[in-house]
Order: sequence, then C-alpha cells, then structure tokens
Amino acid sequence: MTVLDGSIVTVAMPAIQSDLGFSPAGLAWVVNAYLIAFAGLLLLAGRLGDLLGRRRMFVSGLAVFTAASVLCGLSPTAGTLVAARFLQGVGGAMTSAVVLGMLVALFPEDRERTRAIAVFSASAAAGGAIGTFLGGALTATVGWHAIFLINLPIGAVALVAARRVLADDPGQGLREGADYLGAVLVTGALMLGVYTLVRTADHGWGSGRTFVLGALSLLLLAAFAVRQRYAADPLLRLGLLRSRTVTGANLVQVLMVAGMFTFQYLGALFLQRVLGLGELATGVAFLPAPVVIGVMMLGFSARLNTRFGPRPLLFGGLILIVGGLALFGRAPADGSYATDVLPVMVLLGVGFGLAMPALTGLAMAGVHPEDGGLASGLFSTTQVVGGALGLAVHAALASDRTRDLLAAGEAAGPAAGGGYRLAFLSAAGVAAAALLVAVALLRRGPSPGTARDAAEDGEDEAGATDTRDAEDSPTGSARVIS
Repeated sequence: MTVLDGSIVTVAMPAIQSDLGFSPAGLAWVVNAYLIAFAGLLLLAGRLGDLLGRRRMFVSGLAVFTAASVLCGLSPTAGTLVAARFLQGVGGAMTSAVVLGMLVALFPEDRERTRAIAVFSASAAAGGAIGTFLGGALTATVGWHAIFLINLPIGAVALVAARRVLADDPGQGLREGADYLGAVLVTGALMLGVYTLVRTADHGWGSGRTFVLGALSLLLLAAFAVRQRYAADPLLRLGLLRSRTVTGANLVQVLMVAGMFTFQYLGALFLQRVLGLGELATGVAFLPAPVVIGVMMLGFSARLNTRFGPRPLLFGGLILIVGGLALFGRAPADGSYATDVLPVMVLLGVGFGLAMPALTGLAMAGVHPEDGGLASGLFSTTQVVGGALGLAVHAALASDRTRDLLAAGEAAGPAAGGGYRLAFLSAAGVAAAALLVAVALLRRGPSPGTARDAAEDGEDEAGATDTRDAEDSPTGSARVIS
C-alpha cells in the first residue's frame, strides 16, 4: 500500500493542481508533506516499535495510513490535502519502520526467511508496477480522488490479516527508556534536512536560505549524536553504527536509491515531455521494470543468495544499475520506446532485483533482536534521504541544463531531453560511487559458522555478538523503493 501510494500520486499531480487550485510551488507539497513526515519519524517509530511491540506499531500505523488516505480522497481544499498527506506520512513511517525487524523475528530459519523476503519484495514490486499504471487509469476515468480512496479496502484487509496472523509481541516496555530529547533532536534534524532538500528547486543550492537551514539540520544531528553518547537510554545505540557492515550497507543504499529515484521520477517526465506519451501510456511503459524486479526476487534472488552469498549479487546488481542509467543518458529526443527505453527498464529491473535483497540482508545482519526495529527504521530512513537527495540534485541539474540549451536556441523538446540525459548520466555516476563504497566497506567477513570478529567490524561490547556470521547468510529483508 505504501509503495503503491508513492507511485500512484505522481501521475495524478496535474489533475490535483487543476481541481484544487494549487500554485506550481504549492503543488510540490502534495509530495513534500508526506516525505517530510515519513522520513522524520522513521527512526523514532522504529525504536518505539522495539519498546511498545512491533505488531502494535504496525497495526496502529496501518490504521493511521488508511484513515489519512480517506481524508486525502475527500479533501475539498489544497490545505486539507497537504495536512492529510502529512498524516499519511506519519502512518507510513509507523508501518515501514518495523517491517524489516518483524520479518527477521518472524522467520528465524534461513531458508524460510529467504522465501518470505522474496514474497515480500515481490509484493512491493507489484505495488510499484500497479501504482504508475493505476494512477493514470484512475485519474483518466474516475478522478484523482480514487487514487487515495483505493487504500481503504487494501488497508481494511491488511488490518484484519495483521490482527489475525501476526503474533503479539509485548516489546521491551517504556521502562527500558525512550530518549525523548534525542527523539526531538533527530526528528527535527531529519524533517528539516528533507525540507531543505525538497525546497532547493525553489531557492537554489547556493542560496542563504539553503545554507542556513542545511547548517541547522546538521547542527541538530550533531547534537543528537552527542546526546546518544551520554544518554542513559539512547534512542540510537552508537555501537550499531560502529559495525562496518551496517554503516556500509546504509551508505550504499543512500547512493543507490539516489540514482534509482532519478530514473523513476525524471524518467516519467522524460517519457511525457520528450517522447510525448500520455499519462496512461507512461504507466504502461514503466511496467517492465517493476515486473522484472518481482520476477527476479521471487524466482532467482533467494536461490542466488543461498548459493553465492549477498555480496556478489550486490556488486553485480550495482553494475547493471550503472549500465542502465548510463544507457538512459544517451536516449535521443526523437528516440523510440522499444530501442531506447525498454532495454533500460530491463537492465535496471534485473540490477535492482539482485541488489536490493542482498543489501537489505547485509544491513540487518548481526543486529540484536532488541534492536531490530531500530535497524529497520535506520535502513528505511537512509532510503528516503537518498531518494530526496538524489531527486533534488538531479532535478536541479536537468533544469539548469535545459535552461542553458533553450538560451542557446534549442527547441523545447530537445532542450528538455538534454537536461534529462545529463541527470541520468549523473545518476549513473552516483550508482558507480555506490559500487565503489560497497567494494570498500562490504568486503567479505568471517565465513559462515564462525564467530563474528567484533574488532574488525568495530562493534563495542554492547553491539558485538558471537553468533553465526549473518553477513554471509542469505537472510535479511528487502524493500522496493516507491
């Protein structure tokens, strides 16, 4: 439902603007309000899931998200829709923050966990596949309200299933401690940071406003780090970040998702503004990528993970992503879908289908059960931050390049195509950086069955574990970007 929501809204934006009277700058808040709430609350929601129980947090988040979706669909004004989207982001954070920790706890055996992750990842890929197509179809036939109201039956089924299927876990209890000051600091830092990123399109990267807000966000983040070092019950145990594998996996995700978000959002604009496809045709054109991702995750990634381990799959997937984005960077303004776009969809689908499950398994490897929600929230947070950062940077690159080409006398279509091509090539460079970081930080650790080398991974005594090295296990969890 959350993946569906991320892709279904983008296609309906022009209709929403026309109906509710959004200004061009105000329309961005249909996306920004959700993104700021979602990103800002993931880490806190993950920790509260550990304390209060992940099932309780998951079910509560589903209820909030579903109710907020109804409010979005019934919104009579622009302000009401933005407020409802913020509430929707709160519900999305509550559910997404604990999903990976729940999967790791629910399926302790390697083989069944790998299969469960494959089904989970494929369902998320299906949400991505349906979202773009359904957004165009519903907007064109019923109206934009339906793209939000469709979450009501999905949410109702998910709520009933969750209450019946998921075992209740009491959590550690609030007596274990919730660092409320730390929660305020990190939530403020993440919300302000994402807000700064999404507003760079309006104010520019070199503006005083961007500099001041960015510096304040970093200051809050530094204050949070100091607070966690000395707090009696820290929100984020810093020992988790001293694991080379956990930190490396999250850093790789920031860079990889930055490239993939560029493909998803600017790629849709390229198809509409340069190749001239309509809303529904754009949705259909994007179907191959998530379908290939789902096929890879259901049919191949689990078995390949079991046979070769996560690192080779991650490296191979990143190489394919770099190749796909670079290929998209040469698509001409008068190109055809079959020869210039479809091969990119296939390459990126296979690459992401291989890389994401492997990367998520590494990010959750060796995490103590009591920190499962926290690690899940951290991984979800870096995913959102990576997407916001990549989109902000590459949208600015595309806009500046298009403006320069128009000033040089290029026609509108070729000028827009030139801007998007530069963004795709830059995204390929970012994905290449992700590959380099993966090779440098996610090198092979101890063999399966041996004790983890806490000194090598840099874990402190609280974060070290002497269990089987989960880093080379095919276990873990996977999410697909919305």
